[in-house]
Amino acid sequence: MHMADALVSPNVGLGMCALSAASIGYSVYKMNKEEISEKKLPLMAVSGAFIFAAQMINFTIPATGSSGHIGGGILLAALLGKYPSLLTIAAVLIIQCLFFADGGLLALGANIFNMGVIPCLLIYPLIFKPIIKKGFTKKNVFLASILSCVIGLQLGAFGVVLETSLSQITSLPFQTFVLLMQPIHLAIGLIEGFITALVLVYVQSVSPQIIESSINSSYIGIPIKKVVVTLLVFTVITGGGLSLIASSFPDGLEWSIEKVTGSADLESQEDLHQQVGAIQEQTSFMPDYDYKDGKGNGTSVAGLVGGALTCALAGMSGMIIYLIKKKQNKEV
Repeated sequence: MHMADALVSPNVGLGMCALSAASIGYSVYKMNKEEISEKKLPLMAVSGAFIFAAQMINFTIPATGSSGHIGGGILLAALLGKYPSLLTIAAVLIIQCLFFADGGLLALGANIFNMGVIPCLLIYPLIFKPIIKKGFTKKNVFLASILSCVIGLQLGAFGVVLETSLSQITSLPFQTFVLLMQPIHLAIGLIEGFITALVLVYVQSVSPQIIESSINSSYIGIPIKKVVVTLLVFTVITGGGLSLIASSFPDGLEWSIEKVTGSADLESQEDLHQQVGAIQEQTSFMPDYDYKDGKGNGTSVAGLVGGALTCALAGMSGMIIYLIKKKQNKEV
């Protein structure tokens, strides 16, 4: 569901960048006010890398000719809490955008809002947490995960349609576009919810304090070694191996656009679009998760390199906040 620049006007794109930046700034502020253990920083780093790798696995939606991948916002929020999870998913989307040309640079703010702010700051506290607080049973985990992922993805997909409609630079009619986007992302959300629940059931079995600390916003010292190692192993397996067998069908957004226009690729002649496109062309050393020759030989390398870069950015972001917090506590 990564929006391309051709879907958003400069005003909408810059406005969404400002809104997402404000949300990230607020999250940093709240993290700085709460207790955050240095033991949780490796979890931020590795879970970010895991989501990067997992998003490379497009799964086929039967009988549609479309595919989807997990967004990861709800899973990250359950593991990290709502504020650290927004920073982590933002790190994923920034690395994807800058170095792999996945999602437009002008549309980055919209992508962070649709895939990060909505699930992490809205759906997680309003839907996921109240269900889980009733008891961490398998039934509640699956209910909370599936319901949260479905509603979060429905709102995110509607956000894409709304931002595109407000931009008024494409030939995508609002009603037709929304009637395509919502059902296909309902199917994707159901699958993501099931995957999210499976991961959380495993985490609860080896380190229940992780999810408990996220629910209570209490970042106490927690045992995370088994979870971190497991996520790291799955990141390498997924990014370096399973990414090779991802579905070749267009994702839900591309599929919806193609159904309306006959092509998933849209172009814009806006000056700002051309300028940011040129910047992205310079920064993306592996566009579309491949070498620049486009022969399809670089997928595994892209998965491993992207996971490593995301791990570094997410971990570094958390470490900076932790060090600032630690310095402030010493000065008090």
